[in-house]
Amino acid sequence: MILDKPFPPDPRVENEALALIDSGYEVYLFCLSYQKEAESESYKGIQIKRYSSSRMEYKFSALSYTLPFYRMSLSKKIRNFLEVNEIGVIHIHDMVAGEAVLSANTGLNLPVILDLHENRPEIMKYYPHLNKFPGNLLISPGKWRKKEGELVKKVTKTIVVTDESKKELTERLGISSDRVAVVPNTVKEGFYQDYVLDGSIVKRYEGKFVILYLGDTGLRRGLLSVIEAVANIVHGQHLKQKLKLVIVGSNSTDQILKNKVEELGIQEYVDFEGWQEPNTFQSYLKVARIGVSPLHRNLHHDTTYANKLFQYMSFGVPVVASDAKAQKHLVERAKSGLIHKEKDIKDLEEKIRQLLKNDDLASELGSNGQKFIKNKFSWEMVSSELKNLYLEFESS
Repeated sequence: MILDKPFPPDPRVENEALALIDSGYEVYLFCLSYQKEAESESYKGIQIKRYSSSRMEYKFSALSYTLPFYRMSLSKKIRNFLEVNEIGVIHIHDMVAGEAVLSANTGLNLPVILDLHENRPEIMKYYPHLNKFPGNLLISPGKWRKKEGELVKKVTKTIVVTDESKKELTERLGISSDRVAVVPNTVKEGFYQDYVLDGSIVKRYEGKFVILYLGDTGLRRGLLSVIEAVANIVHGQHLKQKLKLVIVGSNSTDQILKNKVEELGIQEYVDFEGWQEPNTFQSYLKVARIGVSPLHRNLHHDTTYANKLFQYMSFGVPVVASDAKAQKHLVERAKSGLIHKEKDIKDLEEKIRQLLKNDDLASELGSNGQKFIKNKFSWEMVSSELKNLYLEFESS
């Protein structure tokens, strides 16, 4: 496995590596180090091989498809890793290191898997540094999109995270669907079976009707719409239970959200919890009555899942989600929630009201989601696609 950043942590890399180890494979992980760390380490059975890097090299990674320096520097390290550890299959995590890996593989001709964690060329359009000088001149999402296509056509197999992403990729590039596998990011069974509750969190929200948001709070995630919908609800009726919008996560744009809460006069109904350790998530989920995922629609959100969906469903929390394609299809398939039109505050408000007024509906949707994760969509189940992909290499 090739990861062009430090490890740990990286949940997807770890989950995939452990799934393969459980199937009998030896997994060696190439990663970078920006400080003094052990060059070699066994981590949960993953053989980590760290290669020293610098902050300057890290900055050049953003220019990996603009200038050749990053590819040239990384390629030498990867070639050494491949030869010293007698690697049999290369698994690239995300596309940044893609060209460097293909260059390092020259003459070795090893099978190569490209694991696209997200729709990188599309999400780059929303990076702040790409929307101002000099990033807007040096880094082109269009060039990254073109390079993504070139990489997919050159590698042996590609992994994406949703069926929608597979459809977009195969149709755009005109490649066979059997060259692309789908391995979603979902929760492991331990997430909802093996945890310790934080009593202070549970007690704080006892008797409240908690609308929960977990994850990055950037504006494209749609929280401004949720805040306005909550304001309409609390100003429009007497609540039998005190409503609380609980936001667990952070982003540099959080002050905009807080200003909106103050402007609408609903400070007592909204808690900004900020960034929290992942082991607290279960405590928030335990007190939640609704989980929201109000993503704005774009090609990235239409072809990827927000992990919060699986977290909500695994705890039996009914979902209110926007009509971003991938999550809309997932929620409808699981019958685990209600869908609102993106950015439509009235529609979002109505869906929340439905669950406020109808405990039976909320309970049914929550139960459906929980069964869906347990019986069909835990990591232990969806990772079978990853294992099947590797079996193809054994039989070829």
